Amino acid sequence: MKKALILSLFFLVHFQVAQAQQKPNLIFILTDDQRWDALGFAGNEIIQTPEMDRLAREGIYFENAFVTTPICAASRASILTGLYERTHGYTFGQEFQERFAQSSYPILLREAGYNTAFFGKFGINYPDFGNLFDTGDSYDRNGNFDDRRGYFFKTIGEDTVHLTKYTSYQAQEFIKAQTSDQPFALSLSFSAPHAHDPAEDQYFWSEDVDELYAEVTFPDPILKEEKYFLDQPEYVRTGENRTRWYWRFDTPEKYQQSMRGYYRMISEVDREIGQIRKVLEEKGMADNTVIIVMGDNGYFQGERQLAGKWLMYENSLRVPLILYDPRNSQSRVVSDFALNIDIAPTLVDLAGIRVPKSMQGLSLVSSDLGSRKNFIAEHLWQVEIIPPSEAIRTEKWKYFRYINDPGHEELYDLAADPLEISNLATDPVYKNELKSLRKKMEKQVETLVKAGER
Repeated sequence: MKKALILSLFFLVHFQVAQAQQKPNLIFILTDDQRWDALGFAGNEIIQTPEMDRLAREGIYFENAFVTTPICAASRASILTGLYERTHGYTFGQEFQERFAQSSYPILLREAGYNTAFFGKFGINYPDFGNLFDTGDSYDRNGNFDDRRGYFFKTIGEDTVHLTKYTSYQAQEFIKAQTSDQPFALSLSFSAPHAHDPAEDQYFWSEDVDELYAEVTFPDPILKEEKYFLDQPEYVRTGENRTRWYWRFDTPEKYQQSMRGYYRMISEVDREIGQIRKVLEEKGMADNTVIIVMGDNGYFQGERQLAGKWLMYENSLRVPLILYDPRNSQSRVVSDFALNIDIAPTLVDLAGIRVPKSMQGLSLVSSDLGSRKNFIAEHLWQVEIIPPSEAIRTEKWKYFRYINDPGHEELYDLAADPLEISNLATDPVYKNELKSLRKKMEKQVETLVKAGER
């Protein structure tokens, strides 16, 4: 009897270990303000991102990836929950609701037996962050400094290092401590390449990427002429998008300096991804670890004489998105819409968990993304310097309006006008298209609001 019990326990333990080994490890990497084309694989011939390019080349690259809200706080809440901003209701100046936290992907993964960890910029005001992950360290740029110390204030041993290196170091130490009897889910959120807003120089990087882009002259931004700026409503012309343009791009010299710094910071993240993958190889975990890389929102680089994000143009909404699964060698480029709200259901799906019906995103690995014919984009934060807005994006069309000025509408035929130059909203030829998209957007927005009220 005793021998039978011992054998039963023995087989149970080995069965549990086998199950753990079958589940993939998961690493989700989020960059801050990396726009869709700041990636070599996307066709950018200047930027050096060999590690991200390798992941894209060997995995799945989503060439039409978007965020549903182009600002870090709300976008990160959507990533965490798989929900639109209209539903989870979170943006700056608020506290993240407990009911949405409890249905977020780290909770679901932990319940499924994963060892969960988060390092870097969480970006969500949630007092119980310490209980959201098994291991967690939330930090961002140090706003108490108006110089390079905004990025250089964390230490490894006695050395003060850039936040990118610090986040990478934490990831590597976490991976080194893992064993094969429990799968892990690691979320990394780099602060880079976000500018350090209080600083005059804006962009800061480590010395080991100083040589990059030193001899490069960056091409001028498209739509740089003043007419494209003057086409904007007054509250955009006097808002934060214009203010930050003065910080970063208002002279040719400042533009070149900012672009060089922005690219260096992305390349530094790229190098650290390589170091993390090296540790996975050394631990023998590389062949069973899925890696997802995404940006948290898009970014203006002087187009329309603007900077920042927040608006409903493609510059704000489009981001890089890569899913690398070493267990599946079918690398490909996907043209269907992929969204930030798809991250949570994808991680849950990869872990072998049934995706909750409450999640509004789709799994990138098992859903038919082609069934998504449109999506809502929204920026709902009511603050004087950034006008809130809402949009609907289809394969061919984009319609958007400013929430506090609904009479100002913009309509673009993206097939014929991908740069969104010719606003067709006042052209009677497109009156029916305008009405149809407006109605469709309002109906979907109503559904999202009701979902948040339940």
